Amino acid sequence: MTSVRLRLLKWLIGPILLINLAGASLTYMLAWMPAQQAFDQSLVDAAGALAARLAGGANGARVDLPRQAEQVLRANDVDAFYFVVRGEGARLLSGDPDFPPMAQKGPGAYDDMMRGEPVRIAFRTARVNDEVVQIGVAKTMRKRLQLRSAIVRALVLLETLFTLALIGLIWFSVTNGLQPLARMRANLSAREAGDLSPIDGGAVPYELAPVVGAFNDLLDTLQSGAKTQHDFLADMAHQLRTPLAGVKLQLEWMAARHADDPASMHSVQLMLLSNERMIRQSNQLLALARAEPSRFERTRLEPLDLARLVQESVQVFVDAASRKGIDIGFELAPAMVEGDSNLLRDLVDNLVDNAVRYTPAGGTVTVKTGSQEGRTLLTVEDSGPGIALAQRAQVFERFVRLDDKTTGSGLGLAIVRDIAQAHEAELRLDTPLAGGARFTVLFPSAWPGFRISSQK
Repeated sequence: MTSVRLRLLKWLIGPILLINLAGASLTYMLAWMPAQQAFDQSLVDAAGALAARLAGGANGARVDLPRQAEQVLRANDVDAFYFVVRGEGARLLSGDPDFPPMAQKGPGAYDDMMRGEPVRIAFRTARVNDEVVQIGVAKTMRKRLQLRSAIVRALVLLETLFTLALIGLIWFSVTNGLQPLARMRANLSAREAGDLSPIDGGAVPYELAPVVGAFNDLLDTLQSGAKTQHDFLADMAHQLRTPLAGVKLQLEWMAARHADDPASMHSVQLMLLSNERMIRQSNQLLALARAEPSRFERTRLEPLDLARLVQESVQVFVDAASRKGIDIGFELAPAMVEGDSNLLRDLVDNLVDNAVRYTPAGGTVTVKTGSQEGRTLLTVEDSGPGIALAQRAQVFERFVRLDDKTTGSGLGLAIVRDIAQAHEAELRLDTPLAGGARFTVLFPSAWPGFRISSQK
């Protein structure tokens, strides 16, 4: 997978480093060449000073250079200074006899070796009474090399600082330039799974507008598909309820007519059981459609007492528990919430049905309502096999069933999760001290946000 950040950094840092290197080379040349010329000019000036000391005589040209003047000329704390003055026929007039030959050298300054050390030599000629005199001055290159090393060190330090500063500036600029992408990714990651609302195109840069437009088109397509699926689910569940209720009445009539025929009665009871399962699954599909958080309308909220909602269905819960030999108990204290009565009934029904369904005969189920730390509380606790910690996140997914021996569609806890999410409640799943499973729904008045937590 390619990275836009790396591509930008590669195409920005690489050329800038090359330009910086070229600039450093040019800076070195601009700093070193004038220094080199200044050193060479000092040698040329020294050669000119020696030329001014030339004079003619009966025996040819001579150099009028007192010893004190020669000492001043050679005085230097760093470099050694050499000179030579030669007349025609390489006749030594003054200076160092081992001075390198200059016959093959043109006027100006050049590099050479003297006494095992590199030197810089300035050479010139002068004419005294028709005699050509060669004047050469040389100086070791210690100070030059020191100056060049200082220039190189300073340039390396400066170029390193500039390079790091440029890389940091480029990194900051690229990161800042990619912030809109990071914000868009964060906003999309923070969305709920069912949130298909379009992205605000006015909050993104011009360059991202085509991407946002294409993404919004995709979201519109997904939203249309989700709406079609939701409407189909709700319509199918609603349409199935009436014929299934009619079939149930017919089967109950047949059971009454054939009460004295065990074989027929057994078949009718099996059909009644299958019919009840179909009715329950249809009701769950309809409840699932109603509980979809993205379609939840807050205008339907009204003050409700959870204890009263539970009391209205007590007989249904008691009948279901008695058929399995389960002791079901109710501890109902006033528990006021703002919610949708139909959805909250579905939430209570599915929690209690789930507890009764998975609790073995002889077990217990306890339903509680009340308040805790200023929050409305609904608790359904059972003495069943419980749910392993590693499986607790899965039980709230649709069509997930952990026990194949128990009938069900795997939608009950998914409906509970969606209803709790729509009401901005906290849904907890933990294990009581006596074993089993305990589902707790906390309805806050401040709407702090939906959470699912599993506790040991």
